[in-house]
Amino acid sequence: MTTLLIGLHVVVCFMLIVIVLLQAGKGAEIGASFGAGSSQTVFGASAGKSFMSRLTTMTAVIFMLTSLTLAYFYGKPGSSSIMPESISPPAQQSSLPTAPAPAPPATKE
Repeated sequence: MTTLLIGLHVVVCFMLIVIVLLQAGKGAEIGASFGAGSSQTVFGASAGKSFMSRLTTMTAVIFMLTSLTLAYFYGKPGSSSIMPESISPPAQQSSLPTAPAPAPPATKE
């Protein structure tokens, strides 16, 4: 389920980027970017603005819903984590064998 939701979220992200980039500033809508003489000839006199604004709004709503749903799924307490719940004490280091003590110096009598 979450894999499908993440895939949908990524697709919607790219769609939102493309839709916003296709919209130009005031007076130059999508028709002007494709070389039409007038920006209002592609979708009619007022349909261009409403179509692109509706498309942007629908994509933004889907983006927000997928964002909130993913935040809900991954924000649940008790979900799996890569971090351990408690830190175990460090293991005892094995002591290296010590060298035998040097023999006492021999005395000359």
